[in-house]
Amino acid sequence: MSPVVEACALEKRYADFVAVAGIDFQIAPGECFGFLGPNGAGKTSTMRMLQSVSLPSAGTLRVLGMDPRHDGKRIRTRLGVCPQADNLDPDLPVIDNLLVYGSYFPQARAVTARRADELLEFVALGDKKNHAIPELSGGMKRRLVIARALINEPELLLLDEPTTGLDPQARHLIWTKLRELRARGVTMVLTTHYMDEAERLCDRLVIMDGGKILAQDSPRALIDAHVGQEVFELGASAAEARDFLAGLDLCGASHEHTGDLLAVFLSAKHQLSERLIERARGAGSRYLLRNATLEDVFLKLTGRELDE
Repeated sequence: MSPVVEACALEKRYADFVAVAGIDFQIAPGECFGFLGPNGAGKTSTMRMLQSVSLPSAGTLRVLGMDPRHDGKRIRTRLGVCPQADNLDPDLPVIDNLLVYGSYFPQARAVTARRADELLEFVALGDKKNHAIPELSGGMKRRLVIARALINEPELLLLDEPTTGLDPQARHLIWTKLRELRARGVTMVLTTHYMDEAERLCDRLVIMDGGKILAQDSPRALIDAHVGQEVFELGASAAEARDFLAGLDLCGASHEHTGDLLAVFLSAKHQLSERLIERARGAGSRYLLRNATLEDVFLKLTGRELDE
């Protein structure tokens, strides 16, 4: 099957600033594909090009088999977009936010009305149909934005930080709905700052920084390749970390020290973790042995320092 999205040497420049510096990726039908990266990494510029509201400066981009330079309007009619901000119309009730938005697409009013009722039930807002937008909680508004993005039965759903600022219960409900959409075969593109969200939802993802792709694969493959299975953490100054590691055979395991924390990345569960724990206990040091996560990969590749 042909890719839903295909980018080759894709670039986006704003005057002398290069926001996206020649990236390559493909998104398969029915896949949930993620873009991760710190602020300024190029994620938003890439998403805007996928939406066909910002044209590439160089390279090639195909979305749903079309070129945004020439087919932007046709592409947009087949997309669903969930923006980062909840830009609902506060002067319209819940149902009219869907009906008015649906009128922008080439589909019959009866189809839009049916879809609106179905989508409100899908996002668990059926009983809020006639409520005013200011009466909704943050999680409800977010679910309504997702429902609105689905009103035209899109072939590609773009989700820009869909759960930012929500409490854990609201986040998990949205995750459930997104997994249901993926099970139905909806192709999704996701940007998020929540590593656990990307790890749970994405089939594949890229980690970006400085407009470039640093790594690309499934979450599990990225964790295995860049970090391993376990992480041993020890509260220690730089000098204490050197003393702790002195004479210890790490068996090829990598490590890093940042601030007051030493992290040793273990590629497999083996006796090294037991020796690390034994040494930490003997020194009376604070330690933690945990499973490696996508956040470890993200920080290892993009750095732990703030870049503002």
